[in-house]
Amino acid sequence: MKSSPTNFITRLKKKKEDALEYIIDAYMPLVKTIATKILHNQNRLDVDECINDVFLTVWQNANQFKGEREDFRKWVGMITKYKAIDRYRQAEKRNAREQQDESLLAKSSTPGTDISILHREEKNELLAAISQLEELDRDIFMMKYYLDLTNKEIADHLNLSKAAVDNRLYRGKKKLATNVNLKERLV
Repeated sequence: MKSSPTNFITRLKKKKEDALEYIIDAYMPLVKTIATKILHNQNRLDVDECINDVFLTVWQNANQFKGEREDFRKWVGMITKYKAIDRYRQAEKRNAREQQDESLLAKSSTPGTDISILHREEKNELLAAISQLEELDRDIFMMKYYLDLTNKEIADHLNLSKAAVDNRLYRGKKKLATNVNLKERLV
């Protein structure tokens, strides 16, 4: 037997799936209109979820319905209205939480955050390691990496050859890498 406008309520109460299919076909425009009207500011997913919730509720609570076919339309409409209002409230809470999370992220990206503190500590460790180098190597590193001078400019300023500056930078980097690795192993 197939569901029809005259027997779909009794078949729905008996949990016949064809009755649910009939209800979806017959009442989808009503449910969709009510849900869309209430959830007009929300995303499309909220409307679809609301529609699914309505038909699931109708299926699960079919035995609670008392009345005729005309009353069924009103019943489905009321379920839709309340489900849409619930979905609207949930979406508003979610949006408020997301805005709060965004503001927290914006606050956490200010200069006083943990990341900037870590960078500052790493920079201080590197400066401490550079201070352990010989004076000439220390001067070369400061000119190169803090004053952004080229190797040629450093060589001219210190009366060295460019090759000598290159070699001192290379050897200094190896010493720094060794010193930093030793500190990490000790910690």
